Parts: sequence; C-alpha cells; structure tokens
Amino acid sequence: MTTLRFDTIEDTASHESMFPIIVASTIGSAIEWLDFFYYSFLAVTVFPAVFFPGLNPYAGVIAAFTTNFVGFVARPLGSIFFGRFGDRVGRKPTLATTLLLIGIATMLIGVLPGYATLGLLAPLLLALLRFLQGVGVGGEWGGSVLLTMEFGNPARRGFLTSWPQAGALVGLGLSVTSLLLFKNLYPGEAFQSIGWRMPFLLSTMLLLVGLYIRLRIPETTAFLHLQQQRQSHKVMGQTWRRYWREILLSALVRSGEQAPFYIFTTFMLSYGVEILHWEASLLYRGLILAALLACITIPIYGALSDRIGRRRLTMYGTLLMGACAIPYFLLFNTGNPVLIVLAIALSLGGCHACLYGPQAALIAERFPTRFRYTGATLGYQLASIIAGGPAPIIATYLLSRAQPHNPTYPVWVLIAIYLMIMALSSLLAACYLKDYTGQDAVEDLM
Repeated sequence: MTTLRFDTIEDTASHESMFPIIVASTIGSAIEWLDFFYYSFLAVTVFPAVFFPGLNPYAGVIAAFTTNFVGFVARPLGSIFFGRFGDRVGRKPTLATTLLLIGIATMLIGVLPGYATLGLLAPLLLALLRFLQGVGVGGEWGGSVLLTMEFGNPARRGFLTSWPQAGALVGLGLSVTSLLLFKNLYPGEAFQSIGWRMPFLLSTMLLLVGLYIRLRIPETTAFLHLQQQRQSHKVMGQTWRRYWREILLSALVRSGEQAPFYIFTTFMLSYGVEILHWEASLLYRGLILAALLACITIPIYGALSDRIGRRRLTMYGTLLMGACAIPYFLLFNTGNPVLIVLAIALSLGGCHACLYGPQAALIAERFPTRFRYTGATLGYQLASIIAGGPAPIIATYLLSRAQPHNPTYPVWVLIAIYLMIMALSSLLAACYLKDYTGQDAVEDLM
C-alpha cells in the first residue's frame, strides 16, 4: 500500500471550514442539475406535443430526445470554455458564471412559445436554449468538485468530492418532485399549456440563492498559489497535448455510468408509460425514492473509495452494473408497483451510485492544478457525447424497431445488452487508469 505523504496537507481546510464549502458545492450542483434534468423529463412527457406536433409517438419522442441531446453536445464545449476560464481566472468566478448562464437559459425556456405560435422557430429556439444549458452544465461540474478537492484533506478526497455528485441526485429528486407538484396543481391540459413552465420560471429564485452562496466562498488555496506564480500558458492546447490519454480514459470510464443513468431516468419514463402503460406517478415516486437513496449511498461509496481505492471500486461497480442489467428489466416489467419502485431505487441508489460516488476524485486527481479544471471537466463531459446523450435515442430506436408482442425476443434484451457493453467499456478503461488513492494528486514536474 502506498504511504500517505500529502505534501500540501497544511493548506487543507479544517472540518469546520469545509462545511460551508461542501454546502456551496452541493447546493449549486443541485440547482444546476435540477434545471437540466427537468428538461430531460419534459422531453418525454410534454415537448413532443408542444414543440413537435404531428409526428407519430416514436418520432416525436426521438425528436425531443434529439433536442435534449443538443445539451449533451454542448457540455464538452462548455468544459473547454469554462475549463480555460477556471484555470486562468479562478474556480469561484467560473462557478458563479455557469450558474448565471444556466439560470437565464432555463427562465427563457419557461416563456418560450410552442410550435402552434412560432412554427419551426419554436423547436429551433428550444434547441438553442438547451445548448446554453449544456454549456453551463459543462463548466459547472469541474468547479464544484475542485472546490471540495482543493480545500479538503487529501486523505478524504473521495468522500469530499462525492458531495457535488450527490448534489446532482438532489437536483434529480427536486426536478421529479416539481413535476409531480405542478401536474397536480395544473391537471390535464393545463399542465400542457402552462403548468410545465412554472418550475422553469421559479428556478430564478433558486438561482439567486445559489449565487449568494457561491459568491461568499473563497478561492481555493491551490489556485491562489498557482496565480502567484503568474505562469502564462495556453491551457487547452497544453492540457490536450500532455493529458490526452487521461482525458479519453476518463470519458470511457464514465460510459458504464452515463448511459445507464439516462436509461434508468429519462428513457424508462417513456418505456414505462407508452409501452407498458404504467402510471407515470408511480415511476416519478420511484425516481424520488431512488434520488433519496443515492444521496446517502454516493458519499458512502466515496468514503469507501478512500479505503479500498477508487480504481478497484470503479471496477467492482462496472461488474455490478453489467450483472444487474437483465434483473433490472425483469423487475421493471412485472407490473408489480413494489418491484417497479425497487428496480428504480436499486438501479440508481446501488449500481449507479457505486460508479458515481468515487468518480469525481478518480478523474480530477490525475490532472495538475493549472490544468485540472480543463482536463478533468473535458474528460468528464466528453462522456455526454459518447454515452449519456445517445443512450435514450438508441434505446428508443431499438424499441421502435422491435416486433410487437414477440415473447421469444423481447426488445428490452437488446437494451440490456447495450448497458452491458457500456459497463464493459468502463471496466476496460479502468484497467488502464492509474489509481491515486492514498497519494498526492498529479502535479507538474516543471
């Protein structure tokens, strides 16, 4: 076992001073992901009718998912822009900027007229605003994680960086809760016309809360030390030239987490409601329970990675994800409400959390301070193009091509195999990643 050295341990924050930093990172992450996830759920339930009328159900959902995918394409672009900004200007102003960008884009989606009013311009503007959302999310993750990583005790790096990850699941739970709330407040056609817009508009208040919290936190000590050196460098070019292998492996190691996550959340709503005819409210309640469970298990897995190693835990998680793909569908397809909720809760709170908990530290600690925001964020967000974004589209396409009522070859088997392939790609990538658990994070040798 590698001896703990941690040359910069004297610069780490105390337990008391870490609390507001963790809160700021987690709440900010929750607010930004709330907006991003809420859009994803509406891509299944509302947007096909509001922005893509006239298409058959499958084509409408695929069109909505494709617009949703624009946000995933934008995330690596946001990581490039805001990564460079964060490595040159600082973590704190970057986090405030990304939160403001997502908040404005989200508010504008809430007032955007539908196809009946603007025609083809409506889905085009929707795609543009989703793109801006994605740019903001692409830059937000790195800052939230680096706040906890660069302030915190390196010996607890996995646990501390797992809290912004848990914030994403808080955002998931809040987005589903708001969807249920406003469906009840605006029943039937009222939700299609005005009800779905309310959470987008009300998110402005959460934006102000998030900005207030983030503007009160200090800049990280690691970045301040770097800033004192006044080194001028071309961040993006040098990051890619020096760390292209780590960036690509970071993206691949996320495949087994990203693709299943968006299958377990956005796609399964469409599959459960449109194909199996389950009550949407049942699936929403399952997602709320899953988010609550994941908020507990993600920090637990993060802390576990500090003890047994992040690489090892990630490999265990990929095996668990692959092994659970078929049982998940078997439980989900039963029609038993308890088993359906159990499948949803365990898929996110068990399998997904095992990969998601140690992931932030696993990726961020392999880049030095002056390239960390760019390198870690780019590696993290590239997975949105190769796994997260395409996953619901691929699954919906497989579903649309299936022979109906064919008990010998159910389509969900193909989707389960797809999940296994994604898990296998993460397992192979993890085999080539060096484990920095119990060691200093990578720093320049110059």
